[in-house]
Amino acid sequence: MIRKLLRYARKYWVYAVLAPLSIAAEVILEVNIPRIMANIVDIGIAAKDLGYITQMGILMIFMAILSLFFGALAARLASVASTGFAKELRRGLFYKIQDFSFANIDKFSTASLITRLTADVNNAQMTFMMMIRMMVRAPMMLVMATAMAVTLNARLSVTFFVAIPILAAAMIIITKAAYPKFREMLKKYDKLNAVIQENLIGIRVVKAFVRGDYENEKFADIANQVREAQIRAEKIVVWNMPIMQFVMYGCMLAVAWFGGNLIISGNMQSGQLMGFISYISQILISLMMIGMIFVMFVISRVSLARINEVLEEKIDIVEKKDNITEVKDGSIVFNDVSFSYAGKKGNPVLEDINLSIKPGETIGIIGGTGSGKTTLVQLIPRLYDVTGGSILVGGVDVRDYSLSSLRDAVAMVLQKNVLFSGTIKDNLRWGNENATDEEIIEACKIAQAHDFIMSFPDGYNTVLGQGGVNVSGGQRQRLCIARALLKKPKIIILDDSTSAVDTSTDSKIRAALRSEDLFSRIYKDLKKEKITTIIIAQRIASVMDADRIIVMDDGRINAVGTHEELLNSNAIYREVYESQLKGVAEHAGT
Repeated sequence: MIRKLLRYARKYWVYAVLAPLSIAAEVILEVNIPRIMANIVDIGIAAKDLGYITQMGILMIFMAILSLFFGALAARLASVASTGFAKELRRGLFYKIQDFSFANIDKFSTASLITRLTADVNNAQMTFMMMIRMMVRAPMMLVMATAMAVTLNARLSVTFFVAIPILAAAMIIITKAAYPKFREMLKKYDKLNAVIQENLIGIRVVKAFVRGDYENEKFADIANQVREAQIRAEKIVVWNMPIMQFVMYGCMLAVAWFGGNLIISGNMQSGQLMGFISYISQILISLMMIGMIFVMFVISRVSLARINEVLEEKIDIVEKKDNITEVKDGSIVFNDVSFSYAGKKGNPVLEDINLSIKPGETIGIIGGTGSGKTTLVQLIPRLYDVTGGSILVGGVDVRDYSLSSLRDAVAMVLQKNVLFSGTIKDNLRWGNENATDEEIIEACKIAQAHDFIMSFPDGYNTVLGQGGVNVSGGQRQRLCIARALLKKPKIIILDDSTSAVDTSTDSKIRAALRSEDLFSRIYKDLKKEKITTIIIAQRIASVMDADRIIVMDDGRINAVGTHEELLNSNAIYREVYESQLKGVAEHAGT
């Protein structure tokens, strides 16, 4: 797993290599300073040789300055390498998510993906920095300081060989115990992000229903769950430092006791003991670093696994190598189509769908909640893949097209209309980045958006807030319809896209969509082609003018026909029509 993730550091391999080399130079210089200090005491001071003391003192200062330089250089190089690694890793995650199908997206919550792109990547960045700094510095200093201590006095070094196995065992036990706790903690972070995201998106609803106190309590509850999960994890790893300090300070006491006795017996010089204690300090520092590495590794191991889970996610919708890049027309054929969401193969959403739609035909689709209306049309641009059967667009199986070609030919206005930060014109050009002002205006006239856009002081240059919060729901829907029209599609799908507009506006949109004159003006290069229109609606008034209307019921096509035919022959359609007609009559009477 780590090896796979390290490929995101390839662009910064020079920095990643030079940083450890600089650290190695720093460590070599540092571990030699106590040896020089011991020689100053045992040779220079003992012999009262001022020249030797001065010479060795200057050498110590030079080595200290040089060590400081290499340390600062290593920190700089490691910082560049780790931030670059995080940038590439975050980019890799983001690009991978862009390739996800709807089925892949359904597997991960939005909040979880945000946590992985932020907190988990930050943990990975810190781990990478520690790998090229502490994971080089700490073991190298531990080995070299121990070796230098052994050269000073082998008998006294036995204390290290007793302490190090004890510390190693403690670290392994702590790591294994803490790992599942940190995994649980990050799952709580996912839930926390979900609560925050939901609240901020729906803040106007919260205020409208005076639910601020409820939301505060919900946030406080999940925040407390995060805190408790973090405490459960960290109360294990906190034992790392006390155990380490206990063992190492015990070593220092043992060295002081036995070293003092060796000096008294004449088997050791005082300068050697001073140097030995300095090496103890270096060993202590290196072991503390190793302890920090282990703690960070426990946390990052969970984060790395979560990141790798996204990167290794198998994309279920893939393109064939020899794919078709041109959609001939807007004809659609469903052949024995069935569909089930991942993990629910025993519970099909669609079954036995057989349907043929001619180019330029206007099709209305109605049905109750959960009848499969939206799922049916999402199969056309391969937002999901069929479980069984096939779908033909322009006489070709949708799986034989390149995804970009197919989706460029199918303009879809989803139930949840999304606008992005920027001007109205910027948002509209999502449909066609090369659209002229004339094409934009014409599309907005068809979508009945031009008049309200021009009512704004800045017109088409009006800046929209994130999600289009500064326009109404109906206005947002009309802008999304205009954006879809600018794609110059062979097929346009309106998935309950006029639910937030009034009946009069809905009627005007439908009339405009059926007007060949308006279409020919905005689609100059498609004037000879017909555009297939599919309208999913709750209101029968939105589909009654369609060439044919499809009635969906429990994942199957219940009936197909014109408005008049269905009124006479289909009980479901007639019941919906009469209930809506009754509702309109009652509304008019009030």
